[in-house]
Amino acid sequence: MDLYPAIDLRGGHAVRLRQGDFSRETDYGAPLALARRFIDAGASWIHVVDLDAARTGVAGNRETIFAIAELAGGAGACVQAGGGVRTEGDVGTLLDGGVARVVLGTAAVEAPDLVARVASRYPGKVAVGLDYRRADGRSEVAVRGWEAGSGRSVTDLLDELRPLELGAVVVTAIERDGTLEGPEIDGLVEVLRTTSLPVVASGGVATVAHLTALAHLAVGAGDGVRRLAGAITGKALADGRVTIEEALAACTASG
Repeated sequence: MDLYPAIDLRGGHAVRLRQGDFSRETDYGAPLALARRFIDAGASWIHVVDLDAARTGVAGNRETIFAIAELAGGAGACVQAGGGVRTEGDVGTLLDGGVARVVLGTAAVEAPDLVARVASRYPGKVAVGLDYRRADGRSEVAVRGWEAGSGRSVTDLLDELRPLELGAVVVTAIERDGTLEGPEIDGLVEVLRTTSLPVVASGGVATVAHLTALAHLAVGAGDGVRRLAGAITGKALADGRVTIEEALAACTASG
């Protein structure tokens, strides 16, 4: 299981939101300094989200994303980036700027034909972000920077994505994001049972034990066993609750 240290961008700063709430923000300062800290400690991936673009659709932090990608590339690491990716041109611009994998969120719900086109044009270099809230026993995907419900369930969208050549599906439990309360295991089990696409989990990771639990999470048996491809964590690493070295060791602990 790969580790994806997360850097969320807002107004040129590295920040973390609690449960996607823009009014509950922690500022971590210069994004490049945080990226350098993660990369120097051995991270092979960095997960970057342009929160301004996710909210408004207008890219406000592209140059910062490109600078992080350049820094990562120089150290042999990769960047996965998303937030406000709404057009084929957005995908091409990010890939041309050094991003290894582009994440589409809102577009997966509102423009499924776009997702199919870019997945075909850039096989393995496109991921879909499914960010959900639980309500009445159902996981509803949120859009527009998590500020609106889509009316669509995670499992329905996963079924539609099944034939596409995606690099990953990034699944975020919004109620856990930035809370340090632990990952939403039941939701991840449901996702692993629904799709054969690589699944990257996000939301709630606060401890080495949380990462170890994700690394050991498996459904099925024998040749049909399914495990997580990766785990995203931001606040725990930025706060120093978990070191990159500890996190990497936990991610390699799967049996």
